Amino acid sequence: MAHGYKPVDRDQLFLLPPDVREWLAEDHLAFFVIEVVDRVDTTALHEAHPLGGVGRQAYHPEMLLALLVYAYCTGVRSSRRIEQLCQVDVAFRVIAANHQPDHSTIARFRADNSSMLESLFTDVLALCAEAGLVNLGVIAVDGTKMKANASPLANRSRAQIEAEVARILAEAEAVDAEEDALYGDRRGDELPAELADPRTRKARLDAALQALREQEAARQAEESATSAARQRLEQEAAAKRQAVPGRPPKTAGVEWAQANLARAVSDYDARLEEYRRAREAARAAGLPLPPRADAHRKLRARRMLERALSAPPPEPKKPLRVNTTDPDSGVMKAPGGWVQGYNAQAVVDANGIVVAATVTQKHGDVELLRPMMAATRKELDAAGVAAPIGTMLFDAGYCSDDNISAPGPDRLVATAKSYKLRRRVRAEGFAGGPPPPDVSPTRQMEHRLCSEEGMELYKQRQVLVEPAFGDVKENLGYRSFVRRGLAACDAEWRLICAAKNLRKLYRATRLAPVTA
Repeated sequence: MAHGYKPVDRDQLFLLPPDVREWLAEDHLAFFVIEVVDRVDTTALHEAHPLGGVGRQAYHPEMLLALLVYAYCTGVRSSRRIEQLCQVDVAFRVIAANHQPDHSTIARFRADNSSMLESLFTDVLALCAEAGLVNLGVIAVDGTKMKANASPLANRSRAQIEAEVARILAEAEAVDAEEDALYGDRRGDELPAELADPRTRKARLDAALQALREQEAARQAEESATSAARQRLEQEAAAKRQAVPGRPPKTAGVEWAQANLARAVSDYDARLEEYRRAREAARAAGLPLPPRADAHRKLRARRMLERALSAPPPEPKKPLRVNTTDPDSGVMKAPGGWVQGYNAQAVVDANGIVVAATVTQKHGDVELLRPMMAATRKELDAAGVAAPIGTMLFDAGYCSDDNISAPGPDRLVATAKSYKLRRRVRAEGFAGGPPPPDVSPTRQMEHRLCSEEGMELYKQRQVLVEPAFGDVKENLGYRSFVRRGLAACDAEWRLICAAKNLRKLYRATRLAPVTA
C-alpha cells in the first residue's frame, strides 16, 4: 500500500536548464541515427546548400537528413506529421536540436536531395558490412507491388487526352473572344468613367444609395403583402380541413372517435369480403396445364440460337492508357487486386539485410533477373564488399531458359510454384544424379530443384525475402509511395530499405562502437 501520492505541481519550473537528451535512454534509436549521419559522407549536401548569401539562417542539412532518416525508421513520412512531432516528440526534438522546421522545408529537402538519399543506402550497407551483418552465402530476390501516389481513375487514353486538350484550348479561345467583344482593348477591371473622376464619383455613389433604398422599400412592401396573403391562405386551408370527413376537428370528443372507429371497421369488412370473392373465383377457374418436357427443351434450344445470333461482335483491343497524375506508374496485378503503382525489387541476404533495391515499371519479373544480379554486384562493390556471391534464389516469376543459362552467380530459379515441386517430390521421390542429357535449361533446373539438396536450399528463399517485405509493409506501414515519378520513387524505395537496414543494425549493435 502506498504511503501517499506524489505531488503534482505543474507550476514548478526547472531548477536547472533542461537538457532534452536526458529524457531519452542512452541507447535510443535517435542517438544511433545521429551517429550514423555523422559517419556518412554529406559533402553533396553542403555543396547543394552554399552559405554566404543574404536572408535568415538556413537549417543545417545534416540535421534535416537525420530527421528524415529517423522519421522513415519509425514509419513516418508525412512532412506535416514530422513538423508536428518536432514540437511534441522528445526524440524528434533531440534530433532537430529543438528547432521546428516547417513541412515545406522538409518536403523540399526530400525532393531536392534524391541523389543523397540514394547514396545513403550504399553508406548504410557499408556500415552493416563493417558490423559483420552482410552474409552473401545465400541471397534471395523478389519484388512487391507498391502503390503510386496516383489514382487509377486518372488513366487516360491518347484520344481522351487529345480531346481534353482540344476542349481546354477551345474554352480558352471562347473566353478570350467573349472578353474582347465586351472590353475591347481594355483589361475589363477598370472603374467606370463616373467613378474614376473624383468630381462625379460622389453623385454616382449617392444615386446608387438612393436606388438601394428604393429597392429595400419595395421589397419590404412585397414581403408584407406576401405575408398577409399567406396568412389568409392558411386560414382558408384550416377551414377546409374542418369539413373533411374522417379528420378530427379541433374540438373532437368521444362521440367523434366512436363514429370514426365504426367507419374504419365497416371499410375493412368490405375489403375483406371482396378479397374472399376473388379467391373463390380463382380456385374455380383452375390452373393451366404445364407444357410437356420436350417443349421445354425446344424452347431452350431456340433461345440459345437466338442469343448466339444476336451476340455482339468481339470488342476491339482496349487503347493504351497513361496516368495523368504520375505518368511513370502503371496498373499492376497485386495479391489484393489491381493497383496503380510500381514493381519494387529487393535482394535480401541471410541476415535480413537488403543488399540491393530498385524500382521498375515492369509488370512481371521475368525481365528483371539479369538486371538484379548486376545491381547486386554493383551495390556491393560501391559499399566496399568484395566477397563473392554464393547462390541467388528466385521464384517462378523469373524463370526462363535465357535467365537460367545467363552468365553470373550460381542461382536457383523455381520452375513452378513451391507446393507443386513438393508434391512432385512426395509422389516421385527426390531426384538423384545428373539431369537427363539434351534437355532444356528449365528441365535441368527443375531436376536440381527436386533433388534433396536443391529443395533444402530453395526453402530459404521465402524465409529470407518475404519477412523483409512484411517488415516494410506491416511494421513500418509503407504500402505506397508519397513521391511521384520513377526516379523519385526509386530514391524513396532505397531510403525505405536503408531505414530497414538501420533498424537491423541498431538491434544488432545497440550503439556498440564500430571501428573505421
